[in-house]
Amino acid sequence: MISRKKTRVIKVGNVLIGGSNPFSIQSMTNTDTRDVRATVEQILELEKAGCEIIRAAVPDEKAAYSLKDIKKRIHIPLVADIHFDYRLALIAAKFVDKLRINPGNIGSKVKKVVEAAQKRNLPIRIGVNLGSLNKDSQKKFGMTAEAMVDSAFREIRVLESLGFKDIVISLKASDILTTIKAYELFSQKSDYPLHVGITEAGTRFAGTIKSSIGIGSLLVRGIGDTIRVSLTASPIEEVKVAKEILTSLGLRKGRVIISCPTCGRTQIDVISIAQKIEEATADINKPLRIAVMGCMVNGPGEAREADIGIAGGNKEAVLFKKGNIIRKIPEEKIVEELLREIQILLKT
Repeated sequence: MISRKKTRVIKVGNVLIGGSNPFSIQSMTNTDTRDVRATVEQILELEKAGCEIIRAAVPDEKAAYSLKDIKKRIHIPLVADIHFDYRLALIAAKFVDKLRINPGNIGSKVKKVVEAAQKRNLPIRIGVNLGSLNKDSQKKFGMTAEAMVDSAFREIRVLESLGFKDIVISLKASDILTTIKAYELFSQKSDYPLHVGITEAGTRFAGTIKSSIGIGSLLVRGIGDTIRVSLTASPIEEVKVAKEILTSLGLRKGRVIISCPTCGRTQIDVISIAQKIEEATADINKPLRIAVMGCMVNGPGEAREADIGIAGGNKEAVLFKKGNIIRKIPEEKIVEELLREIQILLKT
């Protein structure tokens, strides 16, 4: 059982972050925010995939004003990602549920941004990245986790001096160990809720591995309240990976697939079967353990421990449900019949 650190609770639209509230999954659009139609279409797809908070880049005034129409057509909280130009934050604050800023690159106009957030009860995420540290912090500590934490507290003090404490913090680096250390150090000193992730993690393959190690390590330590997986890939993939991380750690209800790596004993196409079952059951948000096993060595045991599953034989498989053998299925019908049995099980 993971013992989670209790943090302050903030509200982002209708989603609560921190305390004992469920971990929320975030992503970021990669469309041109000025293209309202494309951005809305992508967000609606992300909603179906399980995204619960979405962020959009705001590079100019047209993008900022586009947030108004985007917000009207989506169903999850919208976050504006602002850098350098405080005026964009003032526009975006009229339409969104949260602002993501780095106060250090907003300059002397932070007060105006805070006032706009206070007026509309918007939280602010201070996003500290190793690549954009406070200059004094970097000079004092170098490119280190300590510098990231020092940067975060410098920015926090700016907001707190203005009477603002509705804050979420992130401390991200592309290096896993630096990121973990930064979050650990910060968590020891503060109870602000934490948005965790590995920034610029890489491609779908490499980035999934790095994000799973980094985010998973933090969550096991009880650190983190909301997560974003950063991949050089479709944001849909980010949401899928985030869901799998949370489900694998028992932090979110959903389906878990147990499948064997295959070996010379396997006489059915386990790889293809497992992939098809994984894709077809991705949207299941109820606790369900599905076993796809290749042979009769570990197969029956794993299948019996699962809610439903198959163990392969000679061009066929034995179907198990709740520990009981149901019947044999010919290989060409395994996917079809297993999916049908899963749907029956979900309705009971």
